[in-house]
Amino acid sequence: MRHRSIQGFFGMGLALALATLAVVLSKPFGLWAQNQGPDVTVYNSNIALVKEERQFELKRGVNTVLVTDVPAGILPDSVYFRSLTDPAAVVLEQNFEYDIVGADKLLQKYVDQPIRIITDDGATHEGVLLSGAGDIILQDEKGGVAVFKAEQVRQFSFPALPEGLITRPTLVWSVEATKAGQHRTELAYLTNGLNWEATYVLVLTADGKRLDLDGWITLDNRSGATYRNARLKLVAGDIQRVVKDMPAAMFRGQAELMATPVPAVEQRAFAEYHLYELQRPVTIKDRQTKQVQFISATAVPATKTYVFEASVPYGGYGPVYDPGFGATGNTKVDVRLTFNTGPQGVNAQLPRGIVRMYQPDVDGSPLLIGEDQIDHTPKGEDVTLTIGRAFDLVGERKQTDFQRIGDNVVEESYRIELRNQKETEAVTIRVVEHLSRGVNWQILKASPETWEKVDSATIAWEIPVPAKGKATITYTVRYTF
Repeated sequence: MRHRSIQGFFGMGLALALATLAVVLSKPFGLWAQNQGPDVTVYNSNIALVKEERQFELKRGVNTVLVTDVPAGILPDSVYFRSLTDPAAVVLEQNFEYDIVGADKLLQKYVDQPIRIITDDGATHEGVLLSGAGDIILQDEKGGVAVFKAEQVRQFSFPALPEGLITRPTLVWSVEATKAGQHRTELAYLTNGLNWEATYVLVLTADGKRLDLDGWITLDNRSGATYRNARLKLVAGDIQRVVKDMPAAMFRGQAELMATPVPAVEQRAFAEYHLYELQRPVTIKDRQTKQVQFISATAVPATKTYVFEASVPYGGYGPVYDPGFGATGNTKVDVRLTFNTGPQGVNAQLPRGIVRMYQPDVDGSPLLIGEDQIDHTPKGEDVTLTIGRAFDLVGERKQTDFQRIGDNVVEESYRIELRNQKETEAVTIRVVEHLSRGVNWQILKASPETWEKVDSATIAWEIPVPAKGKATITYTVRYTF
């Protein structure tokens, strides 16, 4: 049964708002930059590419331009600038100023200079600041020294803003133009502090045979800037970040927004990754987490399995003669859920993220049954999630014999007992045995006789266990080193 939408089902109606990078060129420099909504491409590795167009009023020759409200996380050496009006215009020099004004910074800058303070009792004190680190120490005109605790000070007063302090992170350019007038320019840069991840809400039917899946893009902005009316793209995949030089062509692609109604998020392949593009502008505020739904699939076929795994996978060890090697002591039986991402399943590629799984109780209210994390998964692949450990199922693995036969041969035997304490439900448990001592092995005898060779050092059985009953596996393996 579909509960209208999973987000409504859980009260998760979170809309992804859209945001602006308001960029202003300082008036004291006689220049003004007007910006449109930027293109923001966010990678799920805490980095984003920001591209925008701006209008500059430039004179012919060398201009000093102050570009404020760039993010604090900007990578200055990634900045790309080009004038579309005057392609010959160049940035001769660039400085990134990030010495942001604050009370502590002002006090540091005003050491040995006169300031005025007002204390909690309303009294005004003036003098030369000797120290602003912790206590405030002032020297008056007669040479007297007064010490004030920082918590006593209600207000500071400074004659002017010291040189070198700014109110916002700022790019200062020296731009040489061959034409005077309004310049339409293209600016792009990389910034840290923008990241996204996928999160999923999965609702499993009571019989465990179908599921509904909603996928959410969760965007976190800690870059130090707000991006208003942004065209937002999200890239899923593991990008290599060794190469620092960014080709100019990367900054030029524009995706036109459609005027007709479209899905909230368009998915498509891009290079060796997958790209998700929102089909409307969004505002991404600084220090804000936003979510938008990018996938919703209903009645997806699912398979629930029980798995008992109580041995250590083979790790390429040399000859191991310790009788207890490879045992974990685990008695828990895992509950796993498998579904496909192809056309008969969710019909979508799934970016890496956390999946939270729910199942309705007898009264229809959802209960959390587990959570797991998936990696980037292409369309058409199986996804297997571990829900948790079965309360009523127990496995017990015992070594019943161990023999070292000569210098290069070991034989050992195991007995695995499976117990099902469910009152009415019979189950099938997949028992996975890792032949931990090596890949040169031979099963001498086994009961049940039919087993599956999973890989070069793993075997498995599918064992039916009746309600309130038990089942047993025995086997003997010989290793040759």
